Amino acid sequence: MDKPVLDLTKGSVYKHIMGMAVPASIGYFFNTMYNFTDTFWAGRSSTAALAALSLAFPVYIVILAFGSGIGAGVTGIISNLYGKGKKDQVVEYFIQSIILGIFFSILTSISMYIFLNQIFSLFNAEGELLKYAVEYTSVIIFGSVFFILNFIINGLLNASGDTRSFSKTLIAGFFINILLDPLLMSGLTIRGIEYFPGMGIPGIALATVLVQAGSLIYLSSCALKLGIFRDCRKTSFIPKFNEMKEIIAQAAPAALNMIIMAAGVFVITYYISRFGENAIAAYGAGMRIEQIALIPNIGLNTALASFTGQNNGAGHTDRIREGLFKSLFLGLILFLAVMVPVVLFAGKILRIFTDNSEVLRIGVLYLKIQLFAFYSYILLFQSGSVLQGIKKPGMILWTGIYRQVPAPFIFFNLFAFTLGLGIAGIWWGIVAVNWTAGLVLLFHTLKKIRGKINTEQHF
Repeated sequence: MDKPVLDLTKGSVYKHIMGMAVPASIGYFFNTMYNFTDTFWAGRSSTAALAALSLAFPVYIVILAFGSGIGAGVTGIISNLYGKGKKDQVVEYFIQSIILGIFFSILTSISMYIFLNQIFSLFNAEGELLKYAVEYTSVIIFGSVFFILNFIINGLLNASGDTRSFSKTLIAGFFINILLDPLLMSGLTIRGIEYFPGMGIPGIALATVLVQAGSLIYLSSCALKLGIFRDCRKTSFIPKFNEMKEIIAQAAPAALNMIIMAAGVFVITYYISRFGENAIAAYGAGMRIEQIALIPNIGLNTALASFTGQNNGAGHTDRIREGLFKSLFLGLILFLAVMVPVVLFAGKILRIFTDNSEVLRIGVLYLKIQLFAFYSYILLFQSGSVLQGIKKPGMILWTGIYRQVPAPFIFFNLFAFTLGLGIAGIWWGIVAVNWTAGLVLLFHTLKKIRGKINTEQHF
């Protein structure tokens, strides 16, 4: 029996958003704890290993950008198809997105692997730090196809109102990773017999790739239960220009925005590297903690994109505006409930990763200042979810370019060097960058919604 698609065009807005956001948030919580596990074992290995994971983060974002971008495109297009009642077209767009995902995973793996040493050398990485960064990232790169396909399949599931399936994979992945990380890092020796040697830092990466491969198997089974493949024909597997063009048009702004975000992290890391290895390690650990507070809002973003897409397809623009305002209000409540305690206990949480006093000092400073930036992320991501759902994602890219290219150059230099605030100036620069971008994107989103309402009233 086919799994029913959730109709988000009727009923309580709060109920739909929370019904999708809660499972997604729980899943992303375990995904963040997954990253905590990686950071924990890297930190216990050495400060260089911890810093290596921080250096690898921008490359990791580039890999995920293609998958999450196409996945966002799939959610936008297919949720609109469900809203319009055109379920028979879903399989065509889904298969074309899979073809695109495989192509981009191959392209990304080859191109990034060639330039890994040069990329990390830009951040003054050398010796043990460079070695760990290259070893870890090389494994992740060649497992990129699993990451990308998981995002695409999840895009289909989200469009149907199913956020639980992906959540289950994230929860299971966390517990599997707890076992795999120390096992693959240290190897397995029983009663003096070595069954396989430890891999060190690459073992952390391999554990991630294996978890992603298992997730792909499960999510594929969930997609089959939707029954969309009944409308599948042999010709569906032939690349089609029109469908791919539409997917790319919807996916490109989100994907390019993530790539630009990766470039932005490179920019941030470049500025931070001028303050030493301890600053890099503190930034990496601080980001992990910051992700905890953002988890519930990631769930809201996921729910809002699907909610907006279906209601846009059905022509219910008033519900889209209502959904945005209610989601922003929920985000504010979650910010106050989560971020404030995280900052209060920042020092104790950071000690999970390191006992280095300088890393702790810089990390605590980062988190305290980021308290002032947090709600700007909510404005950015929820506005982006609505734009993705109404199939007008272009401004997401332009806002991303602003956040990652001219704004950091202006604010980082102003606060850190012109005003002489040092590393704290980088942290305050992040606050300024994100608030200016968040407000612009929110006003643009409201303008687009108002324009759609005026058009509907005119006709």
